[in-house]
Amino acid sequence: MPVKEVTPQEAHDLLGQDPGCVYIDVRTVGEFLNGHPRGAVNIPVAFPDPDRGMALNQDFLPVAQAHFSRDRKIIVGCQAGPRADAAARLLEQAGYQDVSSMKGGFGGMRDPFGRVIAPGWAELGLPVSQENSAGVSYESLAGKVK
Repeated sequence: MPVKEVTPQEAHDLLGQDPGCVYIDVRTVGEFLNGHPRGAVNIPVAFPDPDRGMALNQDFLPVAQAHFSRDRKIIVGCQAGPRADAAARLLEQAGYQDVSSMKGGFGGMRDPFGRVIAPGWAELGLPVSQENSAGVSYESLAGKVK
C-alpha cells in the first residue's frame, strides 16, 4: 500500500489543528540546523556515508518508538521527499497507524531540469525555525534511548 502523502500546506494545517500531531524531520542533523518546520523534531533516517552516499540510521525506529506512541498522528518530512517516504514505510511496518509523508519536503522536489514539481515548506513561506533544544534535537532524543 502506498504511503499517504500531504502537501506542506496540509501538513502545516494539520499541525495547527491537532496538538497531538508531530512532525518528524528525517534529514541529517546539519540539514535540520539550517532550518526546519517550526515545531519539528529531528530523527534522521540516514546518515552520510563516504562509501555508499547514505547509510540507514539503525536507531531511527528505536528513537521514534521511545518518544511517540503507535497511535500518534505523524507527519514525516525530509528535503525533497524520498527519505520521508522511506521513513514513513519504516514507521508503518513498525505498527504506526497514522503516518503521512510530506510531498516536496522542506526544500521542494525538482525534475532533472531543476524545475519545481512539488514546492517545499520553505518555498511556500511556512513558519521556519532553527531551534535545536532538548526534546527537539536528535542528540537529546537519542540520548534518552541509549
